Parts: sequence; structure tokens; C-alpha cells
Amino acid sequence: MNDTLLLDPSFDTPEALAKVLEAHADYRVLRRLVPTRNFGHKAPGAKAKVLILDTETTGLDWRKDKIIELALLLVEIDIDAGLPTKVLDIYDELEDPGMPIPEAAGRVTGITDDMVKGLRLNEDRIAQLIEGVSLVIAHNARFDRAFVETRLPAFAELPWACSLAEIDWSEEGRGSAKLEFLASELGWFYDAHRAEMDCHALLAVLRQPLPQSGLTGLKRLWDSAQAISYKVMATGSPFDSKDALKGRGYRWDAERKVWHTSVADEAALEAECAWLKTSVYGGRAARIEVEQLCAKDRFAPRPGVLQPRSL
Repeated sequence: MNDTLLLDPSFDTPEALAKVLEAHADYRVLRRLVPTRNFGHKAPGAKAKVLILDTETTGLDWRKDKIIELALLLVEIDIDAGLPTKVLDIYDELEDPGMPIPEAAGRVTGITDDMVKGLRLNEDRIAQLIEGVSLVIAHNARFDRAFVETRLPAFAELPWACSLAEIDWSEEGRGSAKLEFLASELGWFYDAHRAEMDCHALLAVLRQPLPQSGLTGLKRLWDSAQAISYKVMATGSPFDSKDALKGRGYRWDAERKVWHTSVADEAALEAECAWLKTSVYGGRAARIEVEQLCAKDRFAPRPGVLQPRSL
């Protein structure tokens, strides 16, 4: 862009310049994500309260690390369309973890010991916010759920969904499942790694139609939360079957010492059991464990309903 264009009075705002740039094949423009509370969508049918949640913590291990920030975005959604109608409430508070914030956590979040000193989460306000909530959504719910349930046990009774694990972003044509990347693909940037802004960014991403299925991310997660899924554990699998299991997408659970995978429904469970008997146990009789999971169990730091199963 030359100086003459910059001085043209018709390009006297950043947005005007941005539109010129994005009209050119060699440029792509990102705009700052601006949170909104009203979405211009009216739901004629059933509605539900959904809670978008994010935490910032002192580290990655929920057994020893602590929450230093919790943000909750309470949203009313149109169940059929999978679209938000309005933001009902916003909560964002810091908490003193009772320990120095590690340098790595401070570097990522910008949160310092002085910022959290003496602060506590408002448990009464949080209890009011979660009343009547039909679903909690987090981007990496396995991480957030363990921390939140440890600090606030009432969250253990709520159904959870994970926008990282329960949407196949690769299948939808996205090159990464990181929230910042997903937002940038939609033309936004934002100040990441502060809990409230991460919630707004996640809602903005999930209200958009997915590139391949055409469903919104909210609709996909709502539907997933109504279903039963299964964690299949290849109990006592022969050592020489590990390559076949890895190739099939199984992961190693070091704590339980077992290879495992997840399947979405009963039909997929039957198919997986048939594959295990043939390809892992060599047609021999075997006894495995299957963990039945509903939205109240999924991503929790405890097992769901365990069911021994004979092959």
C-alpha cells in the first residue's frame, strides 16, 4: 500500500484500510474479537442454560496445583439450532492459591502473586450461576473439570462437554484444535490465557457452523452430551499387540497400565470388541473392561460405570 492511498480521506479509519487489504489476494486481516451479550437470534423452541468455563492454574497437575482464575460465561442457547440467544451472566475472579505462582504460569497468564493476594472465589455467587445449568463446556474439559471439581465439588453433579475432544477439528478441515488457531481461522485474534476472554473466544468459535458438517459447535456438543459413550480397555493384552493397538488409535494409560480407546455408541462398541478378539487376543476367549460414560462422567478425574465384558 503506497503513501498516496494512506492519505486518501476515504481510508481514514482502520476498518476502511482493513477492507482494502482483505480484498487483495495477498493479504488476510484479523480483527480483535469483541465480546457480545446479545446475538440477534430468537429461539421459538426449547432453550437451555449452558456454562462456558475456563481456568488459569499454577500448573498442570490437579492433584497438587491450584486455580488462580475462574471464568464462567452463562449463556442461553436455542437447543434445536445450536445458537446462543444471549449471555445471561459473566463471572471472573482471581484466587490466592496459597502458594507462590510458578514463573511458567505467571509468564503464560500474566497473573502475579500481588494480583491474587488474599483473594477467594465467591462460592455463593458461583452456586447461583450453576443453578439450572444443563451443560458445562470447556476447551480441554479433562483439564478444567479436575481442577474445578476439586475446588468446587458441586460441579461433579453437572454434565460436561469438551470442545477439544468431542469435535473432530481435523475432519472439519481445521489444521489445529488450539482455540487461538480456531479463532484466527474465523478472522479473530484476542488476548489469550486470561480466563474470561478465553470463554468469549470459545463461544464465538462454537456459534459458527462447522465447515464440513454445517452444524454449529454448540449443537455438536449438545447432541454428544445426550449420548452414552464407552471407554474400551484392552485388559491383559499381549505385549506383541501394542503396535496393532497403537495403529488402531489406542493410548496407554500408565496409571491403570492398560491400552484404551473411546467409541461413540453401542454399535461401535460391538465392532471394537470384535476387532480386539480377532486382532489382539488371536481369537481366544478374553475378558476386558468397558467404562460406560454419560456427560456427568466424561472427562471427570474418576471412572464411570465399569462393566467387565467377555470376548
